[in-house]
Amino acid sequence: MRLALEEASRGLGRTAPNPAVGAVLVRGGRVVGVGHHARAGSPHAEIEALRAAGTRARGADLYTTLEPCNHFGRTPPCSLAVIEAGVSRVFVGSRDPNPLVDGKGSARLRRAGVEVVAGPLRAECDALNAPWFRFLASGRPFVTLKVAATLDGRIATRTGDSRWVSGPEARAWVHRLRDRVDAVLVGRGTAQADDPRLTARLPGGGGRDPLRVVLDTGLELPAGLHLFRQRSTARTLVFHAARQERRLGPRVDLQRCPRGPGGLDLEAALSLLAARGVVHLLVEGGGAVAASFLAAGLVDRLALVLAPRVLGGGLSWGGESGPARMAGALRLRDLAVERLGEDLLLQGSPVLAATGRRV
Repeated sequence: MRLALEEASRGLGRTAPNPAVGAVLVRGGRVVGVGHHARAGSPHAEIEALRAAGTRARGADLYTTLEPCNHFGRTPPCSLAVIEAGVSRVFVGSRDPNPLVDGKGSARLRRAGVEVVAGPLRAECDALNAPWFRFLASGRPFVTLKVAATLDGRIATRTGDSRWVSGPEARAWVHRLRDRVDAVLVGRGTAQADDPRLTARLPGGGGRDPLRVVLDTGLELPAGLHLFRQRSTARTLVFHAARQERRLGPRVDLQRCPRGPGGLDLEAALSLLAARGVVHLLVEGGGAVAASFLAAGLVDRLALVLAPRVLGGGLSWGGESGPARMAGALRLRDLAVERLGEDLLLQGSPVLAATGRRV
C-alpha cells in the first residue's frame, strides 16, 4: 500500500476534478503491475496496473489507495475490470465518498467472490486525498494558506520589502507545493509589490505551473506584471468587481465576482474556482488576504514557515483586528513540525481554541 501511495502522489495536481489514486498488483510475493491516475479522462490507476500486469493479474492481490469505482463516466467501472481480470483479493485504503461509488465498488467485488480488505494505511490514504474529500463534500476547493513570517509575525519590513523572509530550502518546498495544487492565489497588493511569477520551478524544469489567481477588486493592476505577460503553461485568472473590463494579456481571464466585506466575496470566488475544476487552492498572500481567509473560516490547512529573524516592526500577516480574548484565538489541530534549512514549517488545521470547532 505504501508503494500504491507513492504511485498516487505522482498524480497530485494533475487529476482535478478527480482524486489522485495509485494501485499495485502483487502475485506470489512479487509486484507484477503498478499504475496511477494521470489526469481526468485517462485510465484509472487500477486499469493501468492491470494493463501492466497482463495475464499475471489472475490470482493476484490488488492494493489501491481508493475504492474502485463502480459507474460509467469517462471510463468504464474499475470494479468490473478487476473482476474480469481474475484478481483474488483487493485491499482498499480509502472508501470513496462519491455517491456514485460509496461502498458500491467494494460490494460489487464481494458479490463476484473477490475478497475485499478495507482500511490498510487508511489515515495516509485519506490524507493524500483530503483536498478531494473536501471538494466533494462542500463544493468548494480545499484551501491551504501558506505564510512565511519572522519570529515576531512579520511578513515584510516597514517599507514592504519581503525578499526573502525564508531561506532557499523553504522556497524550494513552496515550489514543490505549487506543483501539486491546482491553483495559487494572491491579492492585488502582493501582485503589485512583489511582482511574483507563481510558477513551479523545480530542478530540471519538471514542474507543472498551477492556475494563477489574483484578487483585484477594482481591476487596477498594471498589464506589465509577470503574471500577465510571462509565458507559462498555466493561465492567469483575475477576480474583480469593476464595471468595465480591460485586456491584460493573451493568457489572462477576467472573472466578475460579487463584493464582500473589505473586498471580494471569498466564498463566491471559491465557488467559481470549483466550477473550473479547482480542487486544491494554495493561498500565498499577502497579509490582508491571509487574514480575510482565516476570518471567513475558509482555511483547511495552515502552512506557516517561521524564519529565525526578528524585525521588531513591519507588516503583520494576521491583521490588527483579532479577537479581544485569548479564548477566541485559533489554534492548529494535528500539528506537524518540520525543519526546512534554518526555517521551521508548522502545518495544521485551524480550529477555534474555545470550542474545538474547525473553521
